[in-house]
Amino acid sequence: MADTTTYTRRAPYIEGAQENYIDLLTQQVGRAPGSTITDADGNVIGTVPTLAQLGPQVAGQNVLTQAAQQQAATQAGLGQLTFGAEGDVIGVGTGTGVAGYQPFLDQAAAYSGPQAYQGFMSPYQQQVIDTTLAEFDTQTAQGVPQLAANAIQAGAFGGGREGVAQAQYASDAAAKRAALQAQLLGQGFTQANQLAQQGFEQQRNLASLQPSLAASGVQQLGAAGTGNLAFQQAQLDAAQQRNQLAYNEPLSRLNAFGSGIAAQMSGAPTTTTTTTLGGAGSVGPLSQALSAGLSAYGLGSIFGGN
Repeated sequence: MADTTTYTRRAPYIEGAQENYIDLLTQQVGRAPGSTITDADGNVIGTVPTLAQLGPQVAGQNVLTQAAQQQAATQAGLGQLTFGAEGDVIGVGTGTGVAGYQPFLDQAAAYSGPQAYQGFMSPYQQQVIDTTLAEFDTQTAQGVPQLAANAIQAGAFGGGREGVAQAQYASDAAAKRAALQAQLLGQGFTQANQLAQQGFEQQRNLASLQPSLAASGVQQLGAAGTGNLAFQQAQLDAAQQRNQLAYNEPLSRLNAFGSGIAAQMSGAPTTTTTTTLGGAGSVGPLSQALSAGLSAYGLGSIFGGN
């Protein structure tokens, strides 16, 4: 019994394109990330992007954001922050434990209490008092001769009445002098006390304003850091896209090549060869050669062959 085998082959240019496509596809599959790219002569012409370059990347914290974080930590009474390789906070140093506004409250406390006025007393006050009292004593001394003149005129010179008058004069002068000194001291105390009160209010107001001022500074630094971080991340994302395009571009061209081959296959001619082996009705080698030659001749005449 004869065995018949039928072969159908596509046009040689289609088969050649398919073989070329398989070779190119094999080469592309063998392009491991990070490997070198060589030309036909074996010269290195580039490098395949690595997995790190092809994968997503995260921008590290920048100095502006770190400064904002440090200010916020200092405001809370924390110590120096330690940053890792990516800019993230990995440690906090020992701080004072004192919030940023606390020094103002401490200073305000120093401006309150019964002794607060002492820090605001004028260093020239005692000089003013001494000068004023010296002038008062001079004026008092100038009044003593007038007492003697008055006693002579009254006919009481050297008598008890003159002594009483002098004693009264001295007593009144001493009282006036003490009152004048007390007045000067009181004025200095009142002024110093008012200044201490003003200092207290100022420090208390600063203590209340300090958190918002500090927060504003932290916010501004943070906003600047966020904007810079967004720009850094956009650069990393763009680099990733470029690397992915570089890696996929040969595959994209190869896919287009394969699609082109598939589109040509539907209208491409084919050659069918039937081979019969064994049996009484088998066709001899000469007949097979003649049959194949006629098929080739027929295809050649169809596509313009001679």
